[in-house]
Amino acid sequence: MASESATLTSSGARPRISIPLLSVLAVASVCLALLLPQNGPFPWWLLGLVAIGFIAWNASVRLSADADPMLLPIVAALCALGILVITRLDVYLGVHQVLSMLVGLAIVVIGQRLFLQYRRLANVTYFWVLVSVALFVLLRFFGHEVNGARLWFKFGPLTAQPVEAVKLFMVFFMAAYLSKNGETLAALRSSSLLANLRLLFPLLLVWGISILSLVLQRDVGMAALFLGIFLVMLYVGSRRLDLVIVSALVFIIGAWIAAQNFPYVQARIALWLDPWSDPLGRAYQAEQAYFSMAAGGLLGTGYHLGHPGFVPDAATDYPFAAVAEEFGLAGGLALLALYGALVIRGMRVAFFSRDAFTALLATGFAATLGVQVAVIVAGVIGLLPLTGITLPFVSYGGSSVVANLLMLNFLWIFSAQAKAVPST
Repeated sequence: MASESATLTSSGARPRISIPLLSVLAVASVCLALLLPQNGPFPWWLLGLVAIGFIAWNASVRLSADADPMLLPIVAALCALGILVITRLDVYLGVHQVLSMLVGLAIVVIGQRLFLQYRRLANVTYFWVLVSVALFVLLRFFGHEVNGARLWFKFGPLTAQPVEAVKLFMVFFMAAYLSKNGETLAALRSSSLLANLRLLFPLLLVWGISILSLVLQRDVGMAALFLGIFLVMLYVGSRRLDLVIVSALVFIIGAWIAAQNFPYVQARIALWLDPWSDPLGRAYQAEQAYFSMAAGGLLGTGYHLGHPGFVPDAATDYPFAAVAEEFGLAGGLALLALYGALVIRGMRVAFFSRDAFTALLATGFAATLGVQVAVIVAGVIGLLPLTGITLPFVSYGGSSVVANLLMLNFLWIFSAQAKAVPST
């Protein structure tokens, strides 16, 4: 088979600008011009740079016409909605969100030639684990604590959330390991698993990252995200439902033990079970979010006509509540439909991938996006305890925006390869 990167950068092919992407950017430009606050210190020229960034992203691979035509338009639509929601709540945060998008788009465009060589990472396995563990240890001693969880490094006015990088590292590790050992794991009998601990140990090590994040950072949400990535990729790579069930059960036991010993986790669970127990204290944020969503009804109060700012930290923890208030249940379901489309298209890319490593990477990135959305939305509407996970492209958070743009860039590259590279 010809080299994928050589094919995608062939001088005989020319990039083609996506009509769906241009259409989304045009509609987004009109909506942002009409709806964004007119009296805030918002530098409008930054929005033009974001549009140029998306066009440059689309043109950064010569066979972009072979890529999934809807991935970039969906991402552009989510980014536009994120700008609307965050700027509605705080113009200053909205500007920073746009700057983060520009950083992410610049990394994607400038680093595209390097990203096209991702196949070389198929032989890099344990490096990702070592870097992840090192970041967790550094967070434990030097991390900046917010609301009981140490998830950030703080450098003067700037903050970085390294766990956003760790979720990518986990996907690369699982893809590299399972592309080599998945078939061997699938062929093992259940009675032979204990006799092959050497084969299972690397998986146990990565699974332990979920527990490590729970213990060191006291963050149930990120631990659940890591576990979700691990379980989905383990099942796809090995087709071993027994390993998935055992891993999930052991994690649940570990989470229960942590809940019994960490007051912060206990408080989160108690407020989830009875959010009206402390209406003016710790439960105030959750209660205001419930009121906000209830006020939205089916079609919403209208943009600028609701009061999502009454929810503390709405831009980071509760952007879904802000969407549901001013755009209603219909707007919330439309947002979830966009995420669902990304996940489904990511899984489709995995299905049509030409090699196991690419297929597992695509599966991991799609699963990361899906689990992340499920965990945070379930926390907002009260199905799960609220966590510190961001809503991709909509929540305020620079590290999250950059990491998610990188994930979608890889899926976009994989989709171009699946169509452009002929099988032999």
